[in-house]
Amino acid sequence: MRLWRWRSNPLRRRSDLVEAWIVLAGWVFALVGGLLVGLATADAVEAAAERQRAQVHEVSAVRVEDDKDRVPARATTDYRMWATVRWTEPDGSTYTDEARVPSGTRAGSTVTVWADANGHITAEPLTDGETRLHAVAGGVLAAVGAGGAVLGAGWVVRLRLEQRRLAQWAAEWERIDTRRGWRTG
Repeated sequence: MRLWRWRSNPLRRRSDLVEAWIVLAGWVFALVGGLLVGLATADAVEAAAERQRAQVHEVSAVRVEDDKDRVPARATTDYRMWATVRWTEPDGSTYTDEARVPSGTRAGSTVTVWADANGHITAEPLTDGETRLHAVAGGVLAAVGAGGAVLGAGWVVRLRLEQRRLAQWAAEWERIDTRRGWRTG
């Protein structure tokens, strides 16, 4: 009974066959399209993480001031403070910027920070494990979103088809009622 819309049957309407093909095509496109979109998204996330790793480098910076009037960073479990640090690049240029450092660090202490090519402090790049996790999560979300969009579009098409069938049915009842000269409703 599952494939009744494809079987030859005198009661099968053309719209039943169209609906069966819409359902089949919707599921195939949702699964295959979702898989392809998910894989492409995962590759894009991994490529972005690789670009980030290539654009930043680790530097040893010296803390310039003590944390007399400094407030801890927003996260209460982090125990880091915003402080001014200074470092020298291999080409001899010196940079000064704000970075989050451990709260017990005194002025003159060496801290490790990450900087970009322009001499601005950036976040530490993602590790391989974090990159993999982000890629998998992004790929799964993109796959589910793409598949859901396809299935949603198929549902809308089926809804329109059902409205069309009901309108045809109402018109057929109207034609039968007026031929006999009386109305049922």
